[in-house]
Amino acid sequence: MIIIPAIDLKNGKCVRLKQGRMDSSTTFNENPVDQARKWSDTGAKKIHIVDLDGSIGGQPKNLDLIKDIVACLDVPVELGGGIRNLETVQMYLDIGVSTVILGTVAAKNTDLTTEILTKFQGAVAIGIDAKRGRVAVEGWTEATSLDACELGLFYDQFNPVTFIYTDIERDGMMNGPSFSSTRDFARTLKTPVILSGGVTTISDVKNAMELEKDGVTGIIIGRALYEGSIDLKEAILLTEGIDAGKANNSMPRC
Repeated sequence: MIIIPAIDLKNGKCVRLKQGRMDSSTTFNENPVDQARKWSDTGAKKIHIVDLDGSIGGQPKNLDLIKDIVACLDVPVELGGGIRNLETVQMYLDIGVSTVILGTVAAKNTDLTTEILTKFQGAVAIGIDAKRGRVAVEGWTEATSLDACELGLFYDQFNPVTFIYTDIERDGMMNGPSFSSTRDFARTLKTPVILSGGVTTISDVKNAMELEKDGVTGIIIGRALYEGSIDLKEAILLTEGIDAGKANNSMPRC
């Protein structure tokens, strides 16, 4: 199980939304590069980035900033938001992004998405953003009638790197994730799943770890890290089977 800090980009700043609503953004850092470096220095082994402006606009909107973030890190970056064609996927991989995440295009254009998955094997994840089991697209502004599990099953055969499953109603609300829907989603697939949305306390991390047997291999955490209800180092140590208190006590003193 891996802890993945989230950095959401809006107007060049690091923000968090509530339930994906662009009018609910809170700025947590004016300098996303510094934020990414902070999470990496704390021990994160991967960083999750979303170009929120790109999600709404349908094309990259924070490209220069994303380049700077990738260049400053020694850990992999997974990126979503506004990736709608082969050229954008290639561009992001060329600048050093490890994994691109397809969300809207995966729901709207299965032919193109399967082409991307085939062409860029090992570098593409599928983001499934669901509200009451139904997929939402265009930065969560547009609801569809697509069943999240059925869409996941379709793409499972094309071997994405992972699925990122987000319960929209829980995201940014600080009231815990939907373990049951994530479990149900993961159990239907052979591809690993990353849980996203609503992780608020260290107890949530412990409970999410119970889903590893069901195929959940990672946890994306956003607002809880920025507001301090979860300590990133403690969460990482927990997933590594290390007691944070004992680890701190064993550190050499000056």
